Amino acid sequence: MRWEETTGETVDEVIFLSKHTAASNRPALTVHPIGVPHLTEGDQLPVGGKPAWAAPPNPRIGPWFRLLKSIADSQNLTPEFEVTLEATHHGPVTNAPTMFVEIGSTEEYWKRQDAAQAIALLVWEGLGLGGGDAVGDWSRNCFQQKILLGIGGGHYVPRHMDIVRKDGVWVGHLIAGYSLPMEDPGPSKSQANLEVGGTWKQAIRVAFDTTRAAFPQGEVLAHLDNKSFKGWQRNAIVGFLAEQNIKVGKPSDFC
Repeated sequence: MRWEETTGETVDEVIFLSKHTAASNRPALTVHPIGVPHLTEGDQLPVGGKPAWAAPPNPRIGPWFRLLKSIADSQNLTPEFEVTLEATHHGPVTNAPTMFVEIGSTEEYWKRQDAAQAIALLVWEGLGLGGGDAVGDWSRNCFQQKILLGIGGGHYVPRHMDIVRKDGVWVGHLIAGYSLPMEDPGPSKSQANLEVGGTWKQAIRVAFDTTRAAFPQGEVLAHLDNKSFKGWQRNAIVGFLAEQNIKVGKPSDFC
């Protein structure tokens, strides 16, 4: 990381405060991890990162998402602004635990003073700058905790987010369906032990390894958005998780 190279200081974590864009133009306050674990050499990288890479997800993502929702509610930003998680996407390349916190989704909302104040309060309270305890400090909460690794679903990961809304839930990478490229095997898809091509295995492995690195002493459990997969896709993913000794969790396992 350039900061470490220039200053000699170790970067413990990275929190980007940024603008969010969306085709819907809907006002939103978002939180998400970063990475492009499904891409390979030669693929285009329009928004940064590098092939087969994801940054360790900042452990604050889940607790700060809940805190942001509380702040937005108290300041009457909701329901005008949607407070949401996003799936893992884009760069830049970092090696420290990283998260993005964003205001969206158009210039009209980027300029909103009340939205900016909510983000400022999130940082103030979340880092304990006012003298209170920091929010989402994994080092103080790490004993035998479970961490959700989201697999499947759309960009705004609704089924994973339903779990993360609950107090005490920790969340790592959230890998949307578009980051799990799976080649349709055609008529053979009903066969047992079917080998499915694509970079989906790479994406899951990278997401799991970096999530585990971000949560030392924690137990990372995969949570599948089952309804977002076809049967052959779900079977392939469950089989791969078993081969990799990655446990699958139910919603009740994280609460």
